[in-house]
Amino acid sequence: MTRRLTIAIPSKGRLREPTWSLLEASGLSPQEPGERVLMAQCRNADVDILFVRADDVPEYVQDGVVDCGVTGLDLVAEKGCDVEVLLRLGFGLCSLQAAVPNEDVATSLDDLDGKRIATAHPHLAATALRERGIKAELVTVTGSAEITPRLGLADAIIDLVSSGSTLRTNGLRTIGTLFEAEAVLIGRNDGAGTEAARTLTTVLGSVVNARANRYLLCNVPTDAVDAVTELLPTKGSPSVMPLATPGTVALHALVPAKEIWQLLPKLEALGATSILTLPVERMVP
Repeated sequence: MTRRLTIAIPSKGRLREPTWSLLEASGLSPQEPGERVLMAQCRNADVDILFVRADDVPEYVQDGVVDCGVTGLDLVAEKGCDVEVLLRLGFGLCSLQAAVPNEDVATSLDDLDGKRIATAHPHLAATALRERGIKAELVTVTGSAEITPRLGLADAIIDLVSSGSTLRTNGLRTIGTLFEAEAVLIGRNDGAGTEAARTLTTVLGSVVNARANRYLLCNVPTDAVDAVTELLPTKGSPSVMPLATPGTVALHALVPAKEIWQLLPKLEALGATSILTLPVERMVP
């Protein structure tokens, strides 16, 4: 009998919906859970999904309660659990930043030396400060750290920041980044379930890679192929196929999605026509 793979995913919060979307896009076909359901099964794969708090995922994976889990890289670092990061998922992007009141004279992380700093991430903050040789007193809070300078509890804060709007609303400004985080797939370090975890990593990774790329098609004058090929931000060589029209070829390539807006006018300037970009469903490098 095939052993079922168990994966823990966030039951709520900003990582839940993107994680569920990734599982569906990967073709796992998970059963839609009800509001109070704590576990679901995939209809077409030997995979069970456990819904837990994102903060608990690292410990569940480390202790062997589940084989894999999706959580924030910041939570993995904060918990200090013995797990392996199998895949970065490309969503839930945020950063651990230090911030001070707008009227403070501090301009860099070095200015935190000797300060009192409030944070809900004491282990991660302490590690990041120690690596930079900064000595400060950390005040651990469980709620919003942004209010602590106004209450006189701290001189500065270290907190996770996505857009920075919360900082601005509370009269704070950032003076530096200590850690970059995103959603990650983590696995056990004891070798258990390695083959199944590797399969899951490949399947989810194919979707993550595909989302970061676009399939580019265009017609290019034959004498411009070298210039276009040199311009493309791709690994390897594009596919070049002759067309019925003399002196013109069809060029196909995978390009990073973030480069498209800069790439299209440059291709047009080199004589490319009928330029198309299409989403990619799966991509295994």
